[in-house]
Amino acid sequence: MNDMKQVIQESIFRAISFLFEKDASEFSPRETDIAIIPPKDESHGDFSTNIGMVLAKPLHKSPIEIARLLAENLQSDERMKQFRIEAVVPGYLNFSYTDEALVEWGETVVRQGTIPKFFETSTGNNAPARFLLEFISANPTGPLHLGNARGGFLGDALSKVLRRAGHAVSTEYYVNDAGEQMEKLGHSVLKDSEAVYGGTYIDLLHEEFECERERKSAVFSASSHVSETGKQQTTEEVFPNPRAVGTWAGKRILETSIKPTLLAKMGIHFDAFVFEKHDVVERGYVDQAIRIFQENHHTFEHDGALWLKTTKFGDDKDRVLVKQTGERTYFASDCGYLLHKKERGFDRVVHILGADHHGYVSRLRAAAEALGFERDAVSCVLVQLVRLVRNGEEVRMSKRAGTVVTIDDLVDMVGKDVARFFFALYHPDTHLNFDLSLAEERSRKNPVYFVQYAHARMSSILGKAQSFFQEEGIPATISYEARSFESVFPLHSKERLLVRHLIKFSDVVLDCSESLTVHQLPQYAIRLADIFHSFYDECVVLDRSDILRTRARLALVSAAQITLGETLSLLGVSAPEHM
Repeated sequence: MNDMKQVIQESIFRAISFLFEKDASEFSPRETDIAIIPPKDESHGDFSTNIGMVLAKPLHKSPIEIARLLAENLQSDERMKQFRIEAVVPGYLNFSYTDEALVEWGETVVRQGTIPKFFETSTGNNAPARFLLEFISANPTGPLHLGNARGGFLGDALSKVLRRAGHAVSTEYYVNDAGEQMEKLGHSVLKDSEAVYGGTYIDLLHEEFECERERKSAVFSASSHVSETGKQQTTEEVFPNPRAVGTWAGKRILETSIKPTLLAKMGIHFDAFVFEKHDVVERGYVDQAIRIFQENHHTFEHDGALWLKTTKFGDDKDRVLVKQTGERTYFASDCGYLLHKKERGFDRVVHILGADHHGYVSRLRAAAEALGFERDAVSCVLVQLVRLVRNGEEVRMSKRAGTVVTIDDLVDMVGKDVARFFFALYHPDTHLNFDLSLAEERSRKNPVYFVQYAHARMSSILGKAQSFFQEEGIPATISYEARSFESVFPLHSKERLLVRHLIKFSDVVLDCSESLTVHQLPQYAIRLADIFHSFYDECVVLDRSDILRTRARLALVSAAQITLGETLSLLGVSAPEHM
């Protein structure tokens, strides 16, 4: 029942070939406007297509005539037995799952204990691939903040979605520790006239640095330490300049702030941390990338600088790789990092970046193509800014980091589940107002509470079922039994609505994997919770007068629990059994 759009399309094309003796490839959706979509009005079915209107001109028939002929022919297609097919004026075909098909799907989910796998045989853009997701990658100059949170939660959830879709996925954090920001950090820790960063964390680093310097000084004084060159080492040579101090401080921030926040507060595990200085620059990837560009005649010299012909690959202007001074640019380092990724054999590379990097996308993709990546192998997802608000007013201050609101602060206030769910709620390209007042609610107004309560309610019902069966003295079986079909049909409208929504889970995952977004998941979960509560309010589940229907409805509750649990799992949000 999964990937059903493709099944319907194939059946329609076969019917076209049979009825009109036309090669179905002539009517490929890529060449025409045949759309197989879930209709906005659910009373029109589960899928609908405008096939009649599209084929009217080439087949010289009226749209409704074409739709009716196809509907009649499709009735004999075994794969279409699970649908009621209706031709609708002016020329639509509507497909609605039969009650039997809905029951069969629910039984499969309960029997397997999970949503059926559906991507193993996917082809084209959905074929299994090796993905590398790089996200957050904040400079190690301070604690992670709200902007980092949005991209971080998106990247982590997207990695789960892509794995669920059958892809091999690696996640990576790129540590920018070779640029000028490290020198600025050093000045800040030293608290000299060129200090840039401020806040409590800088004060703590300054104190730690002073203690470290005193300790090192005492050691060297006591041991009369001599360097490899034979020269007496002093305290200043341990930390000879602001850049070295910044490097030391960056490592401290990464190990004592960023990594603990990722794991403990955000629930994010990275498969790898790649360091710009050691893994990319010092291992020669930047120079190697430049050499590849030169060998393939993708560079030119102008005003004493070396340029990459990024306009050749769709960029709006060419970019400098090596300055007149001989210094490599940041862009050159990015090219080296791209080569580092390519040599590890990834088919698709996804960068999740802040919206301020919008001008970076075209040059990055151009460099990737110049290095030998396929044109669409490198994707960039931009996330917009986040505003923290309470009672309609923006919250700016943080107790620990000056004017920056850290992720630690936010998670301490609202909890990890709420943070992850709220950040995932909207398309990354839209600005996000994170409503603290709503996030701290413990009521149905809070969408996270609303969804988690639905899962807990499902668990409670299934738990009560065990006692119910024991009291009745019958086996505790939860299933749609074959002999119960006559008893449970026709399905109640609320049952039908619930199963139809559960079936959409696979399409939601597919849509997320194709669009590289995840906002569809929390929206799907909210709708599922709403439908379930409505179902439970109108349908008696534990009915002593109808054991067969009880078992069937318990199977539906179980299928709903499994589906909602998997949805929350993809978001990295817990699915409680009690609340």
